[in-house]
Amino acid sequence: MLEKAKNLLQTSRRSAVPPFIVMDVVAAAARLEAEGRRVVHLEVGQPAASPPRAALLAAQAALARGRLGYTETLGIASLRSRIARYYREVYRLDLDPARVAVTTGSSGGFILAFLALFEPGDRVALANPGYPPYRHILAALGCEPVLIDTSAATRWALTPEALIAEHRRKPLAGLVVASPANPTGTMIAPTTFAHLLAAAESEGIKVISDEIYHGLDYAFAADTAAKLSERVVVINSFSKYFCMTGWRIGWMIVPEAMVRVVERLQGNLAISVPTLAQVAAEAALDGREEMEAVKRGYEVNRRILTEGLPAAGLDRFLPVDGAFYLYADISRFSNDSLDFARRMLTEAGVAATPGIDFDPVNGHNFLRFCYAGAAGEMREAVERIGAWLHR
Repeated sequence: MLEKAKNLLQTSRRSAVPPFIVMDVVAAAARLEAEGRRVVHLEVGQPAASPPRAALLAAQAALARGRLGYTETLGIASLRSRIARYYREVYRLDLDPARVAVTTGSSGGFILAFLALFEPGDRVALANPGYPPYRHILAALGCEPVLIDTSAATRWALTPEALIAEHRRKPLAGLVVASPANPTGTMIAPTTFAHLLAAAESEGIKVISDEIYHGLDYAFAADTAAKLSERVVVINSFSKYFCMTGWRIGWMIVPEAMVRVVERLQGNLAISVPTLAQVAAEAALDGREEMEAVKRGYEVNRRILTEGLPAAGLDRFLPVDGAFYLYADISRFSNDSLDFARRMLTEAGVAATPGIDFDPVNGHNFLRFCYAGAAGEMREAVERIGAWLHR
């Protein structure tokens, strides 16, 4: 009887995914702040700015009207149409609103895409380093995440040659690609991106393009994979460029043949995306002028870190092309990024994310800094890190 009772509390093997370490850093920083310590936050990838004012006003008006019920499973029709118009405005792409699915952030989009495209056991290629929930969600769904190492020689981007080599070794079912990328902040050159997508599709490898950091590009303008192929699945979100992380709303662009599949999945998993967030998101799309001002602030922060960190002692980092991340090599000080991040937090009061969150192979030599906060915080972080490393 006791043994049977223990079995009732046995969790599934698929649930044994690693933690998202950045959230552990957030919790540790919060404990220090509860003790009265000041912490400079460069750990979590979250804008400090508010959403466009129009989004807040639209949400307030919706609350004042009272009832917020379910919406259509794929999203409010006017929001899907407005997202399609956004693609005409930004990318000069005529997009059928029927191919737009509103999701609970990009995270909800990845779950829907992985369920719609892959079977348990399918191998899905990911650039290493990369966003950890890609591999964690895939593993929880019974798929095999396949990490393909990148290097400075390719600007930390996955190449068509590396993808095909892995596919020849053992067939791949899918590829997740991101540009700008987390944690590196690097971007894939347009011609390389087109060749990568073409190489994947020529081999029957399904492609998911993570475009959550589009709009936050400094080296060159990011273009959507939807312009290159109607077979690719595009995932985006209001979280980063539109500063709406806590609203938990994103969207997908899916092939026509996948629309009903995604609708069935979302209807069962979520019924629909929160109505208030949808109302705010539709209004946010008219607030790009405000968001461009926020982006200019990121560019100032980017300059503070790229100029200040070398003087502080961290002079080896990847190209900072987009998003709001800097991925620094700390190997001259430590080969244990988790310990280094803990000590920097407790001793210098600066929170950053250890590279092992993003790269289980070489991440022990790296640290990710997020520069989505205020310029004063970036300057303070540089000063604190410099004083700590040179004490």
